[in-house]
Amino acid sequence: MTTRKKIKIAVLSLLGTFLLLFIILVAHIAMSRPLKLDVPNIQVSRIDFSEPLDDAKKKEVTENLRMIKGITTDNIIVKNNVVVYFHDNRYTNSQKVFDQLMAKGHYDAKMFTVPRQLASKPVCPAMDPGSFKYKFALAVQSVFN
Repeated sequence: MTTRKKIKIAVLSLLGTFLLLFIILVAHIAMSRPLKLDVPNIQVSRIDFSEPLDDAKKKEVTENLRMIKGITTDNIIVKNNVVVYFHDNRYTNSQKVFDQLMAKGHYDAKMFTVPRQLASKPVCPAMDPGSFKYKFALAVQSVFN
């Protein structure tokens, strides 16, 4: 086999792989739809602790949160010094949960509040609306809608 033929096969293979991956990307973007929440009353909240929690403290915080009415007990995430939990805003709000948790354990923590500039953004804070990725995804979705 000549060198020229090997180069041609390599280039065609690369182009075929690129085309296949591009088609998969476009199909993925076209099929993705915004999530429709069946339970609009579930809210996510966060508490920031001043120092990382050890295993005993994590267990204690989790148990104390589970005792508070309105907390969905299946999703309490504790990593390092951050606790993320879900609650039903028909029964409680993040301030009440924070106050009840502090009364139960006297922790050195503060309730996380979203900064105003992030709360008013129409897209995910991690995504730049001026970026190529964002514009490309909008263009693909507009073609398939």
